[in-house]
Amino acid sequence: MYYVQKRIEIAFAHHLTLTYPSKCTRLHGHNAIITVYCRSRQLDENGMVVDFSLIKERVEKAFDHQYLNDLVPFNPTAENMAHHICTLIPNCYKVVFQESEGNIAVYEIEEEP
Repeated sequence: MYYVQKRIEIAFAHHLTLTYPSKCTRLHGHNAIITVYCRSRQLDENGMVVDFSLIKERVEKAFDHQYLNDLVPFNPTAENMAHHICTLIPNCYKVVFQESEGNIAVYEIEEEP
């Protein structure tokens, strides 16, 4: 099994829709660190699991300096964003979405490809 990981830093704004009172329901921003993990039993024709530049493009281009509520059809929590990013990247099985220094969400596909 081959594994790669890519770390990307982005800035974004969002607000959350919650069932309880919270300051997070107001517009606010974060400087997030996103780590994308990919794996494959076989390398592609270029000798890669997935090109690092493709990972960067799919995450940075879509979300850096953006208002997430305008981009995604779900509540843009760190957990939901981790899952969504995982679906955008070929061979991705895990995404760590660090919204701030102490707030980290992880989405991981349990089964192997």
